[in-house]
Parts: sequence; structure tokens; C-alpha cells
Amino acid sequence: MSISFKRSIDLQKAAQFTFDNMYQYYQRLAPDWDVAKVLQATEDLENYDILYNHEVVGVLRLQFEGQYCYLRDLQVVPTLQNKGIGKAALNEAKRRTLNANLTTLTLRVLKISPALTLYERNGFVIQAEDERFFNMAAELSQSVS
Repeated sequence: MSISFKRSIDLQKAAQFTFDNMYQYYQRLAPDWDVAKVLQATEDLENYDILYNHEVVGVLRLQFEGQYCYLRDLQVVPTLQNKGIGKAALNEAKRRTLNANLTTLTLRVLKISPALTLYERNGFVIQAEDERFFNMAAELSQSVS
């Protein structure tokens, strides 16, 4: 299994990927969102394509701000979920966080998202919550498995 990451060149395509992957949530929770809004919300982030055997199968988006790295988006095509790609993407995000001399990776996840268990298994702890979201953080050491 070959998983790699490269800077997203086609941000429109990356936004479409996120919109398609999150469609059921947008439809239910943010019906006014469309691909253009996803693009606007993500174009200033560090956008990476997730490649599995050289095919784009997901997106990873990071934002470095102050003392933290924010994992702003992690999407993997549904047919390849639960195959280690999400864990590899989290490790990549942790590596990039440490390379920026930061030790905290944070994220916000919908409470109803199945990704919650992925985050918990990979060291993220709930810091706060509201009606829809958990805010989570992972404190990092210098080694990422």
C-alpha cells in the first residue's frame, strides 16, 4: 500500500471532492453551502492531495496559526475508508506540525461523524464541545508513529 501527499494544484477539484464527500452533512446542516463556498473557505489553507497507489483518494487541509496547527479538513473517498489512509494522513499532519516547531494539532469534528473514532484512536482528546461539534487536540512529542 503506497500512501503519499502532494500539494493540491487544482483547488477547485479539491473543493469538489470535499463537497461530494460531505454532501450528506451539508444537506442536513448547512444547505446553503456549495462548492464555491467550500473553495472560498479552503483556498488559503495548506491543501494536500492524498494519493493511494498514485491515485488521488482524498484531501488534507492544514492551517498554521499562532501556537497551533489546525487540521481543517480530512477527506477520504468512502470506498477506501478504514484502510489506514486516515491514520497516515493524521501522521502526516502531525509530522508537519512538528516540522513547524509546534506541538499541538487541533481539529473540529461533527459529533455525528464516524471520523470521531479515528481521531480518538490517534491521540486526540475532546477539549470543548457545542451543539454540533467536538473541538479536539493532540499533544505531540518529537516522534510520530
